[in-house]
Amino acid sequence: MKGGERIVNPKQFLMIGGVVLILVGILGFVGVIGPTQENSLFGETWWFDNYENWAHTILGIVALVASFALKNAMAQKWLVIVVGVVGLLFGVVNLFLDAAAPNLGGANLENPTDTVLHLAVGAWALAAAMMKPKAKMPA
Repeated sequence: MKGGERIVNPKQFLMIGGVVLILVGILGFVGVIGPTQENSLFGETWWFDNYENWAHTILGIVALVASFALKNAMAQKWLVIVVGVVGLLFGVVNLFLDAAAPNLGGANLENPTDTVLHLAVGAWALAAAMMKPKAKMPA
């Protein structure tokens, strides 16, 4: 891979991210990673309440639909930029939330794992949106 080539393009980011978000939401609902600390396989280290499970599931569906419905590559790129900015915003804001009540718009951002994951997804989204597209192979 040459410097500046995309690891994933915005459409692929929306597809992969959508599937992962839906999976995270479902795993939270069925008791693998939530909806309480006691029900999570990871305990207090990583769990999602039902508000977060609904948010992840709905956002995953929206991302999958957008990956197929948005035919314009520039529209996909800007959607992925928005996702990146929002992910980074959630991660950075979580650094300053009161540990006793880590609530942001209903989402319990209760542990450092949430912060790291939001920052990583935000950075991944911006990288997917900003890198140069791969050169097409001649036919």
